[in-house]
Amino acid sequence: MEEYASKQPTENLDDPPNSRLFAVTSRSITEDELRESFSVFGDIQGVWVVKDKQTKESKGICYVKFAKSSQACLAMEEMHGKVLVEGTKPIKVFIAQSRSSTRHRDVEDEELTRIFVMIPKTFSEEDLKNTFKEYGDIEYCVIIKNKSTGESKGLGYVRYYKPSQAALAIENCDKTYRAILAEPRTKATATEDYTGGTARGDYMGGADSTNQYALPMADPGTYPVMDYRSGDFTRCLMMSTRAALTQEQIFALFDIIPGMEYCELQRDAYGMSKGHALIRYSNLGSAVYAKEKLNGFEYPPGNRLAVNFVDDGEDRSSPVGRMAMQFVAAQMMSAVWNGPSTSQVMKPPGFSAVSTMSRIQTDVNLPPLKKLAPPDSKAKERLFVVFSPSPLPPDVLEDVFCRFGSLIEVHLVPGRKVGYMKYADKQCADEAMAVLHGRVVNGVKMKVMLADPPREESHKRPRTY
Repeated sequence: MEEYASKQPTENLDDPPNSRLFAVTSRSITEDELRESFSVFGDIQGVWVVKDKQTKESKGICYVKFAKSSQACLAMEEMHGKVLVEGTKPIKVFIAQSRSSTRHRDVEDEELTRIFVMIPKTFSEEDLKNTFKEYGDIEYCVIIKNKSTGESKGLGYVRYYKPSQAALAIENCDKTYRAILAEPRTKATATEDYTGGTARGDYMGGADSTNQYALPMADPGTYPVMDYRSGDFTRCLMMSTRAALTQEQIFALFDIIPGMEYCELQRDAYGMSKGHALIRYSNLGSAVYAKEKLNGFEYPPGNRLAVNFVDDGEDRSSPVGRMAMQFVAAQMMSAVWNGPSTSQVMKPPGFSAVSTMSRIQTDVNLPPLKKLAPPDSKAKERLFVVFSPSPLPPDVLEDVFCRFGSLIEVHLVPGRKVGYMKYADKQCADEAMAVLHGRVVNGVKMKVMLADPPREESHKRPRTY
């Protein structure tokens, strides 16, 4: 674009990396209004409004260049979804891709929150966290270890909750750490010798428990699933969940049943949850009871857990061993069906009674439920919602978004982590967006923004948000 060449040398536009913003605005927004709005976040080196070559009118697209990546990231976090001038639509703000990039999308938040560092081999995860926590809240820390010896390689990852925090760490940490943004997580970049996770020692079942970092990262398929209907009961369970549960939540839930000696959230090569956890009990009875009580249990509400027996490596081939196993299992099954109901039993410590928990677990105060608008109502506004790590069930979304009034319907796009909320009243939609954008509901983070009008969608730049 001509605007760049005339105001800033091309080679400086991506120096430092991720210091340039791409924004979608109303066509009436001027360069001066943009500069005034964004200048509070740092030193602006340039503002460019993209204009039509023929009419010289704004296309509603602009770029803002900051002196530092942390300034640009903070501006993105604070300005995305804000209204600059009364009467105009909220703006959309992203970190712009490098001019040398061949990608057809701008940089996503996930690519900006994880840093790669070189550390002393004596560093523990706690040392790593304490070193970098001054720059912001840390989601997890992982030290890369040798697969054979379990020794640190002197390398690690730190994942922050916000891009601006990761940028501050890179800019201000001791240069000996050589901190840089980590490569995006892909199958091609996964390394076999990386077997780390983020579990804490207190949740690993005592001093004799197996160290999490010594275990190979595995999908549930690595553990043979047993068919309890044919009498195959074991002390080990594999739990699967669609919601983003933490190690602490899983531990608290399964620790309700006495005898749990090991609980491990399965993680991928970069420390992210795989949606599976391995649980082991000290006795067969506790495992059978846990399986029957927790399989199909909704936690959080709307997320149904799947719990199955997996091979624990013990030999039960002898007739005496199988008879003992079946006897214990029969006793526990009797206790399950004749004992207290699940709602009476499931009360994880620190979470209040699950049976009495609100259907919606969120970090924001929601207004009371309101009736849906008639299905044939005319849509005055649509909201576009991006879910991470996975979409919420439609009934949960309806429960959340109807609380602002005039909700017509909820629509999830099949096969994608996005959806649309249709409202009969624009003010209700605006209120829902203001309250829910960036919030976490039942373990799922939502990005809520105004949807583009259907007739204009084909003319818009492709977005992944």
